[in-house]
Amino acid sequence: MKAIYTLYSNVVTIREEVDGSVLAFDKDNNAVEINMTDVNNWVDPNGYKLDRAIAYPNVQDFMEAYTEKEIGGSSTKWNAYVTAYNKVRSDNAKPE
Repeated sequence: MKAIYTLYSNVVTIREEVDGSVLAFDKDNNAVEINMTDVNNWVDPNGYKLDRAIAYPNVQDFMEAYTEKEIGGSSTKWNAYVTAYNKVRSDNAKPE
């Protein structure tokens, strides 16, 4: 539904019907005609943020790797963490 609100700034209410159709209304409760092809083709420009958040290594792995590196231990875990982090960023690139 975010696509409808983004593409049609006058829409304030959206109702999904039992048959799967979608009805949109403005502030005066007037129906707003929406083009479902445009809605279905819309890509959230911030969608990559959620994809990254889900895919990043967890904070515990970061803390273990960072602590091990900082106390003079091996940086093997740290290098693995950085590699995994960078892979998430490249796999879920910010749109230009």
